[in-house]
Amino acid sequence: MTEPATAFSATQHSPGDGPPGATARFPYDRMTVERFREAFPQARWRDDLGAWFVPGTRAERRLTRWMGREWSGVLVYADQRGRDAFTFEPIASPYLEVADDLLVRTPYSRTVIAELREVPWARWDGTSKVWRVPFRSFEALQKRWPAIEAAARMAEPEARRQRAVSRRTAAEAADRRAEAAERRRNRYPVAADALPPLDRVLMTHLGCVVFEAVTGELADPATLARFYPGIVTESATPIWATWRRPGHAELVRAWPARAEVTPAELTRGWWQPDITVLREERRRAASLERARATRQARRLGRLAAESES
Repeated sequence: MTEPATAFSATQHSPGDGPPGATARFPYDRMTVERFREAFPQARWRDDLGAWFVPGTRAERRLTRWMGREWSGVLVYADQRGRDAFTFEPIASPYLEVADDLLVRTPYSRTVIAELREVPWARWDGTSKVWRVPFRSFEALQKRWPAIEAAARMAEPEARRQRAVSRRTAAEAADRRAEAAERRRNRYPVAADALPPLDRVLMTHLGCVVFEAVTGELADPATLARFYPGIVTESATPIWATWRRPGHAELVRAWPARAEVTPAELTRGWWQPDITVLREERRRAASLERARATRQARRLGRLAAESES
């Protein structure tokens, strides 16, 4: 069971080039965030810190005092109520274990991750490779469990193999291979009279990219119609620009759009991403970089072991 002292933390933060203050971290819950914003109207979410920043020299003391009022006894009662609800109507599934928390262990699935991120207080335990959901969130987990279990079954190795065989024998296999080959070219059509800025994070129909160069090579109309149907360049000459995926640090530094994307920008093919897109791209980039670092460490470990033997 998660105790109030560990569910919510406040830390003094005194940046050298900014105002003094304190950071607050707590598991996401919409109602909790609303109460927090009411108590601290000057608080702002900081992606670079991964926490809420409250300005003021006495911010840490104010946060600690508010935490004591907000959480004393509340979580213990909520967890007990969730335990009672689970006992009355348990979830029977090979993907769910019962311990101090509810433990969700499934094959990797983006759908499962997306569903669990919507469950208040759910968190990923990287050491045990399991999602931990406190009993206070049982009702939210119960509502999303059919989608979680269905996605987990679809992510099982045997189910993946069966889908792979079906994809290879399907009539659309050739089209998918052609799309993959086009994607590996790392090129994107842009209008000659509306060139995108280089070395800057932009949103496109392919996702967030950083354009590296404009080659000036004319884009074939048949290729545009087949692979880039959402981009219209009838009023200008379409040419190719090369791109790459931005890293996590670049995504953190990127400024979000202040207005919604317009139809003209969608037709043009590139626009400034909003904060929702940036946050999702940051999570994905951080996950990819961690996985890359893990693979590199394992490879170096194997090479060191082979050299010693």
